Amino acid sequence: MVLEGPVAYLFPGQGAQRVGMGRDLLERFPAAAEVFGRADRAAGRGLSALCFHGPEERLTETVNAQPAIVTTSVACLRAVREALPAPTALAGHSLGEYSALIAAEALGLEEGLRLVEARAQAMQQAAEGRAGTMAALLGLDEEAAAELAAEAGVTVANWNCPGQVVVSGGRAAVEKAEQLAAERGAKVMRLKVSGAFHSDLMQPAAAQFARVLKEAAICDAHVPVYCNVDGEPHLRAEELRAALANQVTKPVLWEQSVRRMASEAGVVNFIEFGGRVVAGLVKRSAPQAQVFSVFDMQSAEALLQGAAV
Repeated sequence: MVLEGPVAYLFPGQGAQRVGMGRDLLERFPAAAEVFGRADRAAGRGLSALCFHGPEERLTETVNAQPAIVTTSVACLRAVREALPAPTALAGHSLGEYSALIAAEALGLEEGLRLVEARAQAMQQAAEGRAGTMAALLGLDEEAAAELAAEAGVTVANWNCPGQVVVSGGRAAVEKAEQLAAERGAKVMRLKVSGAFHSDLMQPAAAQFARVLKEAAICDAHVPVYCNVDGEPHLRAEELRAALANQVTKPVLWEQSVRRMASEAGVVNFIEFGGRVVAGLVKRSAPQAQVFSVFDMQSAEALLQGAAV
C-alpha cells in the first residue's frame, strides 16, 4: 500500500481485550501465527487459547489481559508489517508502550512478555491490597478536569484527548469525582479495571516492578518511542527503562504524545495495532491525520487496501 507522509505505529492498553482476538489472522498471516506460538512458549501456558476462546472473565483478569493484548498487538503488526512504510514514531497507551518497545526492537518479544507478566502481577497485588478504581470523564477542559481532580482527591491518570480524561484513586474519591463531574455537565463512565492504575495507590507495584526492570534486557530503540510519562521521544535504553518504571504511578500523557508526533515529527498517518480505541483518541487530538486500525483480518485487509477508519 502507499501512504503519503510520515507514519506512526500505535498500540492500545488494557481494555482492548476481547474473546477471539487475533484468531482469524492465523488463517492468512504466518507471521501472526508465529507470534502466538512464541508467546505460548514464553508464557508456559495456553495464552493463545485464552485469546481465541476465553472465557471472558479469565481474559479480563489483569494478569491475563496484559500479555494477551501485547501478544495480539504484535501479531497484528507482524501480519501486515512487510507491506507498510517504516514508522517515523511509535507510541503505546499505558500497557501498549511495551508493544511499542517490541516494535522498536528495544525489547524482544519474549523479554517484553516477561516484563508485562511481572508488571501485571505487581499491579494486581497492589490493587488487591488497596481497593481503587478508575472513571472516564467526558466533556471537561483541561483546567476544569484538574480542578475537579484536586477537589475530589483523585489523580488524572490519562490525559487522552481534548474533552476526555480518566481519573484514578480510592473508590470513595472516584465516586465523589463522578458526582462532581455529573453536576458540572460531564458524562461519566466507570472503567472495568481491578485497581487505581497510574496513581499513588500503585506505589507498591512500582517498587516491586522496579526490581524486575533493573535487570531487564532493554536496548536502544531503532525508532523514537513517545513515552507516556512525558510525551517526548526517547531512543536510549536507560531513558526507556526509567519511563517504564515511572509509568506505573504517573499519568499517561497521550494527547501530548499525539500532538508532538503530529507537530514535531510531521506524522500524518497513525496506525493502531491490536485495537481501535486509541485511533479514536487520535482523531480528537490531530483532526487532519489519517487514522487506521488493525485488529482482525477484515481490518488488516482494509489497511492493505488503503482504507482509513
